[in-house]
Amino acid sequence: MSSNSKQAGRVSTLSTVVITAGVTAAVVAAGSAGAIDFKSLFGGDKSQQQSSQQVASASPVNGGAVAGAAMVPAAPIAPLPPGAVPDYRAIVKQAGPAVVGVTVAGERKPDADEESADIENDPFFQFFRGMPGMQRGQRARPQAKVPFKGLGSGFVISADGLILTNAHVVRDAKDVTVKLSDHREYKAKVLGADPVTDIAVLRIEAKNLPVVRLGNSDELEVGDRVLAIGAPYGLEQTATQGIVSAKGRSLPNDAVVPFIQTDAAVNPGNSGGPLFDGVGSVVGINAQIYSQSGGFQGVSFAIPINVALKVKDQIVATGEARHGRLGVSVQEVNQALAESFGMGKPEGALVAKVEKGSAAAKAGVQAGDVITAVDGRPVRESGALPSLIGLAAPGDKVALTVWREGKQHTLDAKLDGVPTERGLQAKAGSGEADGPQLGLALRDLNKAEKREAGVAQGLLIEDTEGAAARAGIQAGDVLLAVNGRPVQTLDDVRAVLKQHPKQVALLVKRDGDTLFVPVPLG
Repeated sequence: MSSNSKQAGRVSTLSTVVITAGVTAAVVAAGSAGAIDFKSLFGGDKSQQQSSQQVASASPVNGGAVAGAAMVPAAPIAPLPPGAVPDYRAIVKQAGPAVVGVTVAGERKPDADEESADIENDPFFQFFRGMPGMQRGQRARPQAKVPFKGLGSGFVISADGLILTNAHVVRDAKDVTVKLSDHREYKAKVLGADPVTDIAVLRIEAKNLPVVRLGNSDELEVGDRVLAIGAPYGLEQTATQGIVSAKGRSLPNDAVVPFIQTDAAVNPGNSGGPLFDGVGSVVGINAQIYSQSGGFQGVSFAIPINVALKVKDQIVATGEARHGRLGVSVQEVNQALAESFGMGKPEGALVAKVEKGSAAAKAGVQAGDVITAVDGRPVRESGALPSLIGLAAPGDKVALTVWREGKQHTLDAKLDGVPTERGLQAKAGSGEADGPQLGLALRDLNKAEKREAGVAQGLLIEDTEGAAARAGIQAGDVLLAVNGRPVQTLDDVRAVLKQHPKQVALLVKRDGDTLFVPVPLG
């Protein structure tokens, strides 16, 4: 990907991606020969550094067994008096061994709903999400999957091999390898990934690993000093420092997360690495940058550790994370709107639309209401509302403070849930018992999607492969019928396939048009 001085800034995720199927991307992949050993930059006695490292008892990828050592928790670094400079050397020496590199490989299909020209002009472009296969000036259509390799960072939070990183680092990955600071490597299992908050949890088979100390991101203040450790461009154990520039940042397409903004230098490859406070506790996970070039330009964003741990607990328990949903569309309240509503100052989230049957509708929220607080927590701007709602769980009850007709009211809402991939997506024809494989990833249409498509029933096609892809079926099509039989559920599709037909006729709706597409299955 190229850029020039006239190009608008963009928010970018930080994993380094190497395209291996002829797709050109201006990114850097540093091999192990180019890796930097950070410990040597800080000096100190090498024998002491080696003795302070904790080793895992499991066998690494290369087959060499390493004897485990009992893990001794590191002594906490003393609290800082106001204005004092942190002991960065002590933080790196203590926490550095728990920071890991994450290498991924797999195949990825180009996103069908992104347009190259729009992406290049979007200052909040998700730099490495769905990047392969984009054609300049053309709307991306589903194409064959593109092999990719990627680099990211992560950190160990339990001595038995639990690791946190970003969800975009492991997106579509078939193989995930974790490299420890002492260069031993382990195959990792992805326990779960939450694209809403961009958090993923990995597990490696190891014991007695060094771990980071977890802090409280709620206690972080603007101006506090922070330290980032990761592997930018594959340069292992790189440490950079800065301050907290802002808190509670809401970014496009990531409205649920109240990001920590810092000026600590982070770059592609830092994704998933820890952000430490001045006493060596992890307070965030580095995730995105705002950039005109794809590299660091003074603005970076980290996911608060309190958010990450809440998601981690759900993933470890159930394999997925669930998020609350209110069912409203909101906009900012400016000075003119505040005056017209009789408000003392512009604040809150103005409700522009309430979805029928949603939690908001059931609670009595109306278009024109201004939501000023959730459970007593103020909503200063519209971007704060998705975070307060999205980090709650489905079924949670929240008290909404709303401004309506010059008066303040309190409404009680029971939150709905945001549909998850596990709950919605399944492969049609995924086994021999179902008959021939059709090659469709299908899910139910929600009410808004039914209205937009102008249909009363059907299934959304989220991905295609095999026979369906060869026949021209595209992601985003709505499947209405198979061999003349209307479909409402996956079982309706499976029922046709169990008859082992040599060919099926799919009735799909695409861009407002309805058409039959024959799909040979022989």
